[in-house]
Amino acid sequence: MPFDSERAVNLQALTQRQRRTAAKRMTAAARHRTGLVVCYAPGKRSDAAGHEAVTRMGIAKKLAALKRYDFGGEYDPSRRYLGPLYFVPGTTLVASEVVDALALRSEDDLFGGVVPHQFIATKTITHPLVGAQARAPEGWSSRFTDAVHDAVLAGYSAFSVEDAQRAGARLLERGAVRVKPALAIGGRGQTVAADANELNAALAGIDPEELTTCGVVLEQNLAEVTTYSVGQVRVGSLLATYCGTQMLTTDNKGTEVYGGSALTVARGDFDALLALGVPDDARRAVGQARKYDDAARACFPGFFASRRNYDTVQGRDDQGSSCGGVLEQSWRIGGASGAEVGALQMFQAEPVLQAVNARCVEVYGESAPPPANATVYFRGMDEDVGFITKYTQVEPHVDA
Repeated sequence: MPFDSERAVNLQALTQRQRRTAAKRMTAAARHRTGLVVCYAPGKRSDAAGHEAVTRMGIAKKLAALKRYDFGGEYDPSRRYLGPLYFVPGTTLVASEVVDALALRSEDDLFGGVVPHQFIATKTITHPLVGAQARAPEGWSSRFTDAVHDAVLAGYSAFSVEDAQRAGARLLERGAVRVKPALAIGGRGQTVAADANELNAALAGIDPEELTTCGVVLEQNLAEVTTYSVGQVRVGSLLATYCGTQMLTTDNKGTEVYGGSALTVARGDFDALLALGVPDDARRAVGQARKYDDAARACFPGFFASRRNYDTVQGRDDQGSSCGGVLEQSWRIGGASGAEVGALQMFQAEPVLQAVNARCVEVYGESAPPPANATVYFRGMDEDVGFITKYTQVEPHVDA
């Protein structure tokens, strides 16, 4: 599903009358704004100039326009707000910590998600425990891991070093093991262990408190990998579902990290996406992500999310066999969110449009300027990652 601007359809097929009508509706609604969109980053140090904060702010402003709300900047708990608030958190929120304080009741209240326990927001929900006596956090759901076992790779989750060593030993019998700290994102912090010594070294590098609270994933390692982004996002009455491939890039330290996604986005649900005739591998990824999504909503009471994204991989194991499955979920603003919101904006502006191609790109180092038709969220020096450029492009979908 490549992003190809030269094959974009000509929007002149939409009549001028349709455009004027849509513009009038948007103008009239703007006169009756009743709420605020606010950013929310609990527990994070203040870095308003950093690429994550600036990008989140830019996306929040676009969400405000979509909802016909005003933009209220960062949420101030000491301020008395009049009218409804719509939150754009930097992380998945834990219900016990924020739901009552922020009056969050459903996916209509935020761009992101709310979970009943912290570990449920991490990749450790994906795999089973190594045994009945293994340590498990409050809220653990074996029902969930049973429901998704054929939609994920072979692996285990562990919440103690001893359980992780047992799980790793089992997996090493079939090949190399990928060790994935629960809170690492964008592929950072992961280690591939080929034997017990490498496994123990990888486990020793994980913070003990993080291991106890959120756990670690031990998973079969794959080669010749293609990673898909599959997801669904809802803002008000707008619903979009997408699938596409992820790109890797090299950061300013020479580490291979997430570099963006090229997505096909359908107006509507998963069935609307599949009706576009996606390729077989992508269709398989959508089916696995859909099973994971359904299980999460069925197995974790109190969970809700307006932004649900799943990383799904296809590759080969150490024996050369083809395999794949969901790696992890993201129920918060993420790398593809600029593309997601750009797609929603186009659907709102063009009521007859049913699908778009959307691309989000992250480039490290002082690269060439983004394309002229791109929406640039950040381009400059970030004190943590160095010089970085983040932008998106959206255009009407053309079936290859």
